[in-house]
Amino acid sequence: MRDAVIVDAVRTPVAKGKPSGAYAGVHPVDLHAHVLRALVSRVPGLDPAEIDDIIGGVVGQVGEQSGNTTRLAALAAGFPDSVPGVTVDRQCGSSQQALSFAAQGVISGAYDVVVASGVESMSRIPIGSQTLGLDVGGPLIGDRYPGGLIPQGVAAELIARKWGLSRLQLDEFALLSHQNASKAWAEGRFAAQVAALNTLQTDETVRAQASLDAMAALRPAFADPRWEQRFGTIDWKVTAGNSSPVNDGAAALLVTTSEHAARHGWRPRARIHTAVAVGDDPIYMLTGVIPATAKVLQRSGLSLSDIDAFEVNEAFSSVVLAWQAETGADPAKVNIDGGAIAIGHPLGASGARLTTTLLSTLERTGGRYGLQTMCEAGGTANATIIERL
Repeated sequence: MRDAVIVDAVRTPVAKGKPSGAYAGVHPVDLHAHVLRALVSRVPGLDPAEIDDIIGGVVGQVGEQSGNTTRLAALAAGFPDSVPGVTVDRQCGSSQQALSFAAQGVISGAYDVVVASGVESMSRIPIGSQTLGLDVGGPLIGDRYPGGLIPQGVAAELIARKWGLSRLQLDEFALLSHQNASKAWAEGRFAAQVAALNTLQTDETVRAQASLDAMAALRPAFADPRWEQRFGTIDWKVTAGNSSPVNDGAAALLVTTSEHAARHGWRPRARIHTAVAVGDDPIYMLTGVIPATAKVLQRSGLSLSDIDAFEVNEAFSSVVLAWQAETGADPAKVNIDGGAIAIGHPLGASGARLTTTLLSTLERTGGRYGLQTMCEAGGTANATIIERL
């Protein structure tokens, strides 16, 4: 039977998604092309002409990130004209979904060699640009969900309220993310993962000097009386400090079969064991990671105790803390080297970034199974289990 293995993975250091960020002057196509070139350079003897497809995740598919930007990135990387590309959007899980599609294509025999990747330039394509001024849901959504869907930050507040999470808990979790990421950089854990660009050597939003006092001084970011008219009293506690920042970045992984890798003398780093996607309540929106984790474990035949490392995207502290409360996962195994609150969340690239980090964590710790999961706008979520080889 055919399987799907990851031969290698690479990411950029993650930059601030602001005009002052390190990649603000880099076109998103060029940012994506950078990791495609870096990936090929890391795999001995890989001819780009062998790549059957590039599946790239991008969320803001407008302006410079429109027009099937993944295909444009392949051309910008200097790959042969014969290499196609396709761009997918499962919101924040876009490049994790790209990896799932890549695995499915390889296992089915549609591909022998495929790249799963993702990019987001939030400095050049600000969050929400693709929906600006549009009634995205439409009247039928309004009929089904009176009052319509809500911003993710408000959903994060509802999660904090439902799971009884305090402001201190949210801030403490965020501080730990910065501490873990700072330690990971200081100990060289990320060095082999990254391909530097524009002289940026480390993730730009990791704050080594972060403190609880500084976080406590931040005001709630989403407080608005109109939401209390709809949902009742909310003790507003989600801030810029316990949320992921806006970022620029890209990541890419090479996927093939064990047999094809052996023929080329490539040593796979991990097998894509199981991958799922789920839908969940679109009002709470970010809780899909809970049923996604349950589903991927059920499909895999594994139990929570079999998992040696977890990567749960830190869109907001409340998301991961609610996930931990529901799953019972050991916090010491979760986001060991920090998460998106510190490292950053370049939307379309984050799924591939998480896999790149998870691979390194399993290799460093000697773990066998890693599970990553990602909440996504609209109430969907991806979960993927990889097996270190």
